[in-house]
Amino acid sequence: MPPKSQRLAARSMAFVLAGGRGSRLHELTNTRVKPAVYFGGKARIIDFALSNALNSGIRKIALATQYKAHSLIRHCQRGWNFFSAERNEFLDILPASQRYNEQTWYRGTVDAVAQNIDIIDSYDIEYIVILAGDHIYKMDYELMIQQHVDSGAEVTVGCLTVDRPEASAFGVMAVDEKDRITSFLEKPKDPPGLPDDPDKTLVSMGIYVFDWAYLRERLHADLSDDASSHDFGHDMIPDIVSKGKAQAHRFEESCVRHTPEAPAYWRDVGTVDAFWKANIDLTNFDPDLDLWDRDWPIWTYSELVPPAKFIHDEKDRRGTAVSSLVAGGCIISGTEIRESLLFTQCHTNSYASLERVVALPYVYVSRHARLKNVVINRGVCIPEGLVVGEDPEEDAKWFRVSPGGVTLITQDMLDRREAAK
Repeated sequence: MPPKSQRLAARSMAFVLAGGRGSRLHELTNTRVKPAVYFGGKARIIDFALSNALNSGIRKIALATQYKAHSLIRHCQRGWNFFSAERNEFLDILPASQRYNEQTWYRGTVDAVAQNIDIIDSYDIEYIVILAGDHIYKMDYELMIQQHVDSGAEVTVGCLTVDRPEASAFGVMAVDEKDRITSFLEKPKDPPGLPDDPDKTLVSMGIYVFDWAYLRERLHADLSDDASSHDFGHDMIPDIVSKGKAQAHRFEESCVRHTPEAPAYWRDVGTVDAFWKANIDLTNFDPDLDLWDRDWPIWTYSELVPPAKFIHDEKDRRGTAVSSLVAGGCIISGTEIRESLLFTQCHTNSYASLERVVALPYVYVSRHARLKNVVINRGVCIPEGLVVGEDPEEDAKWFRVSPGGVTLITQDMLDRREAAK
């Protein structure tokens, strides 16, 4: 067992659950799991949970994968290969591999941890932080671990403070004056208010801290329970709340802000609208999510590419980008770009215009294209003269138009459109 003089993070590990498909992102997750979806110009969604663990001082990390994991595994192998086994630090990737029996993959979030008990035992840790790998936020997990130790709880649950009407879509925590969880309610019609603010309530972030010895016993019991759905939110957490001691940890107490006045930033980018908006929000003058913070960086795989290049300076043919983020390797050739985010190696051509566009890596935009309120999947070639974002009915014939009016474009959609001509 590590010496008690070590900080709590050094005696802990992070177990990141990264197997969920993210079906509400539709074609964006056809070839990749949700945590592997691109975000912020060069990162992936998974980088936020992993960076939070690393920046918090946690150097033992396990990543459980299942659905279409190749893109995620490749990203981690290339961008997260700097851990040193000699210093007892690592990122272990744990794909679902029928370790329990020959018929069973990961059956739920609890089962994903339970099937790897022997591996976690080998890490020689005292505390385990269970994380979802598909949210955008900055958080110091050691502060949550410290509260867990100080409170003597059997589980500590990371919670967001939200307005009561919004809480009906989440798992809700009713708490007492000391934030001990008194009941767990799944999507209640009338969420309970907080003791210190009746108009607010706490909802689960899917982040849990346990003493490993305690969780280990619970996992063995769950493995043998045929009535369990093997899920933390549906089974284990409600059971601990009803029979033991569960503590709520408020996100605002450990979130990492770039200024003291900044809001506690957390986003679930699980729909096309939410994904588009969170990326476009980064183009604001002072975005709530600070990607430039050198004290709490978002680590990721950085492809070796040249700087972005802007060319042509003629009337109606000027390479410009206003209130936009343009990643390395991009060539903006005679294109007007506004309030947009272009990932690595995008290439746009003369007389085209992009407004509030999120273009994933290796997108090619041909001449005279006009795009507005669009998400473009990786590697798509936009044909010459394509106009999207001006006629929703026409767009919906060929592309996916979200409830919020954002158009998602993939190469398959463009190919079907071309074949129909």
